[in-house]
Amino acid sequence: MDKYTKQVAFSLATLILPWLTVPFMGKRNILRFLPVASFINLFLSVFCLISNRKKWWKTKNPLSPGPVDFTYILGPYFVATLWIFKLTFGNFPKYLITNMVLNIFNAFLLPPIGRKFGIIKFKLMKHTTWYFICISLSIIIYGYQHFVEQSINKNQDEIKKTL
Repeated sequence: MDKYTKQVAFSLATLILPWLTVPFMGKRNILRFLPVASFINLFLSVFCLISNRKKWWKTKNPLSPGPVDFTYILGPYFVATLWIFKLTFGNFPKYLITNMVLNIFNAFLLPPIGRKFGIIKFKLMKHTTWYFICISLSIIIYGYQHFVEQSINKNQDEIKKTL
């Protein structure tokens, strides 16, 4: 198998395999946490554009050519966000510890695997920096989800009052 075929196979697996778990989380949970997963993925897409300009890392994904690797963003990152919120939202210490552990894989183990396949190469950004950025983002999006939940509950209360 040549390098390009390996890259395509790796990219397809990265995109598709996480989505095979989504039916097990339930429609209600998917809809509940879709806004936060979409928000962080939009933010991460912009961050990837910045990282490309600053040469923090370089991506060469055949399925997602350009500065933003959408197979990573729409695959494992999106699905992991949904699962983490489904399993931990409402218990911030559990949420934070889960993110700290999973981001070890995200920052220190996945990039070398992606590099082996020629998909990503960290240049000016260190893996430790990426780890702390991911932890910071996880704290921010927990607050975002809390805000979303409060807004939904407030709207539901107002609707009940009018009935």
